[in-house]
Amino acid sequence: MRQLRGSVPAQARQAPVARGEKVLAGALTAAGDVVVGTRVALYLPGPDLHRIPWEQVQQATWNPDDELFRVSEVGDWGEQRPVHVLTVAEPGLLLELVRERVTATVVLQQHVPVRDGAGFFVIARRPADRGTELIWLVEFEEDLDPGDSEVRRLVAEALTRAKDEVGLD
Repeated sequence: MRQLRGSVPAQARQAPVARGEKVLAGALTAAGDVVVGTRVALYLPGPDLHRIPWEQVQQATWNPDDELFRVSEVGDWGEQRPVHVLTVAEPGLLLELVRERVTATVVLQQHVPVRDGAGFFVIARRPADRGTELIWLVEFEEDLDPGDSEVRRLVAEALTRAKDEVGLD
C-alpha cells in the first residue's frame, strides 16, 4: 500500500486502535470525536471506537455541501444494514484512504441478472489482515426474493463459477 501524505490531526494520531495497527489518516467530527483509518480497519466514534474491517465496509461517502460522512457496513439480507452518519468538515486524507482500502479488498464482483432487470451481485473480498482467505458475499437487488428456489439455485451456480474463476474449489 502506498503511503498517504498529509497531516493527521493530533487527536487522530493518538486514537486507541488495535494492537499492531497504526493510524494512517484521520479526521475530526463536528463534535470533536475522531474518525481514523489504519491498514486494516476504519474506526468510528462511539463509547469506544467502533472498528469496522475494510472488507466489512459496503460503502462510504462524504458530501461537502452538508459535510456528512456516511458509512454503510456489509449486512445480512433481511436485516437492517448498519449505517453511520457523522458530520466531518475536513476529511483530509481519510476519504482517499477509505477508497483505496475498500477497493483493495475487492477481488471479484459480478452482477447476475435474474428477471425484470433485478439480479444479485457475487462479491469476493480479501481481508487485509488474513492472507489469502476470501469472504464471499451475495448482495440482492430490490424486488428479488432470495428465498425463491430459482434464485437460490442461480446463487449457488454463480458462487461455484466465481470460485472457479478465482481458482478455488
